[in-house]
Amino acid sequence: MWRYFFRRVNLFFATSLVMMAVLFYATHLFPVDETYALSGISQPSAEQISQIEQDFKLSSNELLQFFAYVQQRLTGNMGISVNSQQDVFNELKSVLPASFELSMFSGFIALVFGVPIGVIAALTNHKMLQRSILAITLAGYSIPVFWLGITLSLWFGVNLGWLPISGQINLLYQIEPVTGFMLIDTLLSDTSYRIAAFTDAIMHLILPAITLAILPFTLIVRVTRQAMNHVMNQTYIRAAEARGLHTFKIIIRHALPNAMIPVLKSIGIMLGSFASYGIVVEVIFSWPGVGSWLVSGIYQRDYTVIQAGILSVSLLIIFLSILIEFIHTAINPINKKELYASH
Repeated sequence: MWRYFFRRVNLFFATSLVMMAVLFYATHLFPVDETYALSGISQPSAEQISQIEQDFKLSSNELLQFFAYVQQRLTGNMGISVNSQQDVFNELKSVLPASFELSMFSGFIALVFGVPIGVIAALTNHKMLQRSILAITLAGYSIPVFWLGITLSLWFGVNLGWLPISGQINLLYQIEPVTGFMLIDTLLSDTSYRIAAFTDAIMHLILPAITLAILPFTLIVRVTRQAMNHVMNQTYIRAAEARGLHTFKIIIRHALPNAMIPVLKSIGIMLGSFASYGIVVEVIFSWPGVGSWLVSGIYQRDYTVIQAGILSVSLLIIFLSILIEFIHTAINPINKKELYASH
C-alpha cells in the first residue's frame, strides 16, 4: 500500500509540473512584455527589472527559467495585481475561503439529498416513482448552470424576494475576518448582531449552493441507485436477509457502506466539471471567491491574477482527484486485492 501511496504522490508532482509547464508556456504568449506578465509591474524601475530578471532567471535558458518560475510561484511570489496594485498571493488567500465555503456547502447538500434519493430509487417497487427520480436527475444534469442560476435568481430573489441574489453577506454587517469562512466568522464575532449576521450569511449562501449542487446531486443519485442495485443482489446481503435481519439494518450496516465506494469514485471524476461550474456560479451570484476573481482578472487583462487563479484551481483539482483515488483504493477490498496481487 505504501508503494501505491508513493506512486500517487509522484503522479501528483508529475501532473503538477506538466500543468505548470503549460502555464509557463502560455505566459510567454501574453501580448505584453515578459517582465510585466511575470510581475504585474507596468513601469518597473531599473532595480525592479534587475530583481525580476534575477528571480525568474530571464537571462538563462528556458529550462532554468521554468524551474525558477515554478520556485517563485510555489513560494508565494505571484507578483502584484495590475488593477489593485496589491500582492496577488494575499488576494488569493482572501478569496479562497469563500470558494471553499460554497463548495463544501454545495457538496453537503448533494450528499444529504442525493444518497437517500438514490437508495429510494433503487429499492422502491413503485415504477412511477423510479421513473420520476430518473427523469428529474436527467433534467438536472442537462440544465445549463448559467440558466439555472439566473432562473433561481429571478424566481426567489427578484419576483418573490425571499433570498438575496448577490454577495456573501449584507454590507450593513461589519464582520471582522478571522478564518475567512463567513459562517464561522459571524459566530466568532463579538458583535450583538452575530446571530442575525449568521442567518443572513446562510440566506446569501442558499441560491448559489443549490445551483452548484445540482450537478453532483444528479450524479450521486444515479450512481447510488446503480450501486445499491448491484449490492442488494450480492450473496452476503441474501445471507443477512435469510438470518432475519431487519431491512433497514441491512441497508445501513452492509449495503450502503459498500454502495458509497463507487459514489466516492464518481465524486473524484467530476471535480473538474464541478470547479468549472463553480466559476460560473460565482460570477452569476457575485460570490467573492476564486472564480469571480479569476474571471474579473481575465476581463481586465490582469495577467498575474490569471496565472494565480489558474494555478490554484488546477493544483486543487489535481490534489483532490489523486487523494480521492487513493482513499477509494484504500477502502475498496477489490482494489486492494488486485493491488497486492500485482506485487
